[in-house]
Amino acid sequence: MVTRSHWLKRIEDAWTTRPIVWLRGVRRVGKTVLVRSLPDTLYFDCDRPDHRQRMTDPAYFLETVRGRRIVLDEVHRLANPSELLKNAADHYPDVRIVATGSSTLQASSKFRDTLTGRKWEVWLVPFIMPDLRDAESTDLSHRVIAGGMPEAFLGSGVDGGLASEWLESFWARDVAELFRVGQKWGFIRLCELLMADSGGVFEAARYAAACELSRQTVMNHLWLLESTSVLHVVKPFSTRRTAEILRAPKVYWFDSGFARYARGWARPAEPEMGVLWEHVVLNEIIGRVPYIRVNYWRTKNGSEVDYVITRPGAPPLAIECRWQWKEARGVPGIKAFRRAYPEGRNLVVTGQLSRDYSARSGELVLEIVGLDGMMAVLQEYLGGWLT
Repeated sequence: MVTRSHWLKRIEDAWTTRPIVWLRGVRRVGKTVLVRSLPDTLYFDCDRPDHRQRMTDPAYFLETVRGRRIVLDEVHRLANPSELLKNAADHYPDVRIVATGSSTLQASSKFRDTLTGRKWEVWLVPFIMPDLRDAESTDLSHRVIAGGMPEAFLGSGVDGGLASEWLESFWARDVAELFRVGQKWGFIRLCELLMADSGGVFEAARYAAACELSRQTVMNHLWLLESTSVLHVVKPFSTRRTAEILRAPKVYWFDSGFARYARGWARPAEPEMGVLWEHVVLNEIIGRVPYIRVNYWRTKNGSEVDYVITRPGAPPLAIECRWQWKEARGVPGIKAFRRAYPEGRNLVVTGQLSRDYSARSGELVLEIVGLDGMMAVLQEYLGGWLT
């Protein structure tokens, strides 16, 4: 077990501003282990009938835990979870609650009240750099190949057994129970295809034909998968220039280990490591700055930048992901981007680097950085808003 100190601090900090912390993240990302490691906290497993029974009268239950910090794990298993949480926030301000679930509150039919203004949301993602340091294993090659799910990273990675078991559990515990999706085969097939195509441009019509689903059903499933943090939908950056891709998003599965397994890359070569590295970089950004808008940029003739970060009143920040940085290859995508958008910083984020440094590629100034260096630049760019 790894004590994920970064996330424990996130929860503690959130409790200073709101009485309720909503801890979300995909199944088996480590939510239960994390909340059970919180000190001085009462733990309730809402999967257990005896624990649910104690909460049938929310007011009485909350009276028994006055002044305490409590965990409500898998809180959506309660008949009316929002009633208990709203009651706590409004009438028991001395009770601190961390409730766990897979989806956003807005997405689940179980929550009639989304607790606006009463909760702080923490999105737990697969291992980021602070987690690797806690695990005393900062081997990025292993992180890319095995993935960042605790079970896979601390073991031998994602295999067929783990992937199929995870999908079945996700279907049974999240999708069928909370979203009432009818066609299991089509939904699972869509998941398998999106996992294998992770990092590619999403075309609903192609998936509809392969999964024997309507286009609208595929789009509904895409929303569900994004709401449960299983997919990251990265939309194109554009100021509506005629040469730019305007609509088609890129879709990333939540973890590089699953993407590697789905593509059959037992021993990824350098180009394959580059594809998987994009997942790790995106996971790091989302894990540290969860509500930032991440886009990609592509022209109709194929020029592309992996990620573009923007904020009001500032020029766009361009990020190119390279597992290995080789100056001879250059950065044609960033060069094309800067011809259209001349101002802004240019990052090349690499997984094999002893120190950050700057380099020139023609008239471009490039900042060659690792994950920590990327986050330092983002902190400066965002004015210090970084977890």
